[in-house]
Amino acid sequence: MQGQFQSSDTHKYSVILPTYNERKNLPIIVWLLARVFDENRLAWEIIIVDDASPDGTQEVALQLAKVYGEDKIVLKPRSGKLGLGTAYIHGLSFCTGDFVIIMDADFSHHPKFIPQFIRLQKAHNLDIVTGTRYRTASSPFMPDAKPGGVHGWDLKRKLVSRGANFLASTVLSPGVSDLTGSFRLYRLSVLRHIISVTQSKGYVFQMEIIVRAKALGYTVGEVPITFVDRIYGESKLGADEVVSYAKGVWTLFTGV
Repeated sequence: MQGQFQSSDTHKYSVILPTYNERKNLPIIVWLLARVFDENRLAWEIIIVDDASPDGTQEVALQLAKVYGEDKIVLKPRSGKLGLGTAYIHGLSFCTGDFVIIMDADFSHHPKFIPQFIRLQKAHNLDIVTGTRYRTASSPFMPDAKPGGVHGWDLKRKLVSRGANFLASTVLSPGVSDLTGSFRLYRLSVLRHIISVTQSKGYVFQMEIIVRAKALGYTVGEVPITFVDRIYGESKLGADEVVSYAKGVWTLFTGV
């Protein structure tokens, strides 16, 4: 596999996968994750936080635990749809790794980028590495990196995403090109600290994490990624999340 590590990494990596109706996607994303970690000789576990999916996602997760081992696939369900931010908080309490990776379960985020996250973290001893769909000119850690990309979005959604990040960057000046992305690597202790002071629980959660990380003095690097719109199922982003985001930017501007 291209980009394999030359020496073994003694750290353990915990992946938190929030799921809702991901029965079709889960077996493939788990297989891809397992392959990336095993080929790079990395210790790993996947914490599946399922919000009472009616499509049988939990049954699939239990079958995957039998295949890979209950120490590798850990199902920690919840009683209903309680929000993305609280899903990470819930999953975090079960992580046993040194670093935590958060990502989507619908192939929007490909596991092939994880080794790049880890290499950048190790090279600069970073607290957070975040995937960016845009240009990383603001990052001192990868000044010559090519921009990431987005596939599967129509022009309207691209404009909404660009506008959201432009608004947040202009108002908050976080020094990160993609505040709304949800493909990230965190040092476990750092994520626990930031989450303890984070107030948002929905779509604004990802943005607030980075803003508060910067305010607390943590180091953040970016890796360009290719974002692909979900293959199976429906997008969970709606108009309410867009309104919530705008309110969240204002709240952070006046409160952080």
